[in-house]
Amino acid sequence: MATPLSDTPLSPLKTIAVVGLGTMGTGIAEVLARAGREVIGIDISEAQAAKAVAALESSTARAAERGRITERERGDVLARFRTFTDLQSAADADLVIEVTPESYEIKQQVFRELDGIVRPETVLATGTNALSVTRLAADSARPERVLGLHFFNPAPAMKLVEIVSSVLTAPQAVAAVTDLAIELGKEPVAVGDRPGFVADGLLFGYLNQAAAMYEAKYASREDIDAAMRLGCGLPMGPLALLDLIGVDTARTVLEAMYAASHDRLHAPAPILRQLSEAGLTGRKSGRGFYTYEAPGSATVVRDALTPLSDGPTVPGRGVRSVGVAGSGTMASGIAEVFAKAGYEVVLAARSEEKAQAAKARIGKSLSRSVDKGRMTVEAAAETLDRIAPAGSYDAFADVDLALEAVAEDLEVKRQLFATFDKVCKPGAILATTTSSLPVVACARATSRPQDVIGMHFFNPAPAMKLVEVVRTVLTADDVHATVRELCTAVRKHPVDCGDRAGFIVNALLFPYLNNAVKMVQEHYASLDEIDAAMRLGGGYPMGPFELLDVVGLDVSLAIERVLHREFRDPGLAPAPLLEHLVAAGCLGRKTGRGFREYAKR
Repeated sequence: MATPLSDTPLSPLKTIAVVGLGTMGTGIAEVLARAGREVIGIDISEAQAAKAVAALESSTARAAERGRITERERGDVLARFRTFTDLQSAADADLVIEVTPESYEIKQQVFRELDGIVRPETVLATGTNALSVTRLAADSARPERVLGLHFFNPAPAMKLVEIVSSVLTAPQAVAAVTDLAIELGKEPVAVGDRPGFVADGLLFGYLNQAAAMYEAKYASREDIDAAMRLGCGLPMGPLALLDLIGVDTARTVLEAMYAASHDRLHAPAPILRQLSEAGLTGRKSGRGFYTYEAPGSATVVRDALTPLSDGPTVPGRGVRSVGVAGSGTMASGIAEVFAKAGYEVVLAARSEEKAQAAKARIGKSLSRSVDKGRMTVEAAAETLDRIAPAGSYDAFADVDLALEAVAEDLEVKRQLFATFDKVCKPGAILATTTSSLPVVACARATSRPQDVIGMHFFNPAPAMKLVEVVRTVLTADDVHATVRELCTAVRKHPVDCGDRAGFIVNALLFPYLNNAVKMVQEHYASLDEIDAAMRLGGGYPMGPFELLDVVGLDVSLAIERVLHREFRDPGLAPAPLLEHLVAAGCLGRKTGRGFREYAKR
């Protein structure tokens, strides 16, 4: 009878076979060889194996040129990487990592063959990000030695490795692979077996919603991608990322997630099937959501959907002076943005005292810019002089643009727009900075709904480059053209979107945050594991729980409720854990406790 793996001490994982030498397999092989492991690269295609060797030669040559390794070290790395076309070459491996196409049939065939080749104590790892590790393990002669080892692309650069255990996996196998990941300079996160695991489980739902948003013609591909890069600090927009991952691969991952969750948010958007079946799979085919210079190229080229670079066809209105209503951080930030760009600004609040306090806050912000060498003392003084504080909205009588940044309360905003309607001169543009409320409801509070538009700035307004320009079905073309020109004039990037809950950024961001809360609620992974996975594996500047505590759990819950009410999708219902924390007064950093506790200021 075979000895159970749990009773067998594992030898160090020194010789490692990598089965499948595509982009990911080649990257994993490079990481292993550079870390001193003997690497057996296996691919049924001799051409693919040769391509992997050439890729390693090229990457190590660049490293040597930059002085990161010596020529002798480069020679040692290359000598440690040998390629074969037969699985029999894995016979002496301590660990086998399969990185074959996302297909149960292919992966199960590989594992069945390996059962008859490798030693009893050899650990077998699958690089899948979509398929069930348990199902693959159950089909193996030794299921206790099978686990998931999910690297992220590009493997040499990305720090995250998800180590996936099934209910059958022996602790010794997990421990050995975890130690290996640490020795490779990676940050391992232990997760259970469910489609997408942590990082892809959150990432692909977000990508799917972005594809559906584009398919609905709500916003252009360029605006969706720019919004998420500039509004969330992401390295790539979702549609460009889908092209990089492969539209067909994304569809496979989502199919597996939907089969497990039956959550409509994971049901692949029809456009993913249409592009996949047409062979438009992204960069690798030369065309997906975007068109590329050649298959495999990262260079986007103009196609029939590329926006024209010409200016607006409709002439805009002249804007010399701007009125900003409000005294909070957003209002003072927007006033600073316009004043820096040379506009005369009236900063009005409910009292003269509040308006003066808001101007003082701007003065401190400008002083910080001077201290950091971003502007001169003279420029800061001139900027502050352009801002006139006022204790009444009557001061907006002569402004060309009146913009509100008051509380996110529809009745408060409607009353303010009714005041704008009485006070502002004919032809003045009336704008709201709302992030979640219907702009048209503000417009209907006036006698001139054609002059009303949304200008959703992001906090902190002086630093964040994005403005979502939200036109209603009643907004005049020249108002829309004027606001886009204004955004450019104040050095912001405008993106167009329609008047529906969440616009672009919040409609994509908050379901992702909500799904992260559900993961914790279901005890699938910890706060720290999820935050680490999304920072290291998804390129997010902050993990979801770090971000929720910064934004405020009450603010997040309010936005999620608006999204759920608007779209009526059960998958958008706020996670009960979030509701419970808000009910308990745990609102994030501002109260000293949210998902984490913070030192009192």
